[in-house]
Amino acid sequence: MSLPNLRPINFNLHTGIQRGDNLGMADNQCPFCNIDESRILLKNDFAVALNDGFPVAEGHALVVPQRHVRSLFDLPDAELANVWKLVSHVRRKLLDNLKADGVNVGVNDGIAAGQTVMHAHVHIIPRRIGDTADPRGGIRWIIPEKARYWDEYRS
Repeated sequence: MSLPNLRPINFNLHTGIQRGDNLGMADNQCPFCNIDESRILLKNDFAVALNDGFPVAEGHALVVPQRHVRSLFDLPDAELANVWKLVSHVRRKLLDNLKADGVNVGVNDGIAAGQTVMHAHVHIIPRRIGDTADPRGGIRWIIPEKARYWDEYRS
């Protein structure tokens, strides 16, 4: 899978100000605006679910709003609710079909948070007991020095 050609954008990490049209992507280059129907696992009127192109675990899926927005929180309330409804359906299917022991659900909202595709999307990552030595803290490990909060409570 090749990544689309993207127009450069100017981004100030401190202010969050971006310059560039179409959220920094060339016309018709957004990978989530041109999804091949064969990739769609589930959908509703406002969002689609598909397998992640670069999965971190078997079954790693994305839920993508059909409206092209940078942040989920730019969606109208009804559309946002339907995105989360689809996330719930995908989660249930992953738990049932892949016999996952748990699920991480995450959103990278903004460049500082690790967002690399400027079309909002939600990651649903199935987890299994033993897939990592110590899963405690889950997404807290994005800032490793803050992840082990439980050690502070032992003292």
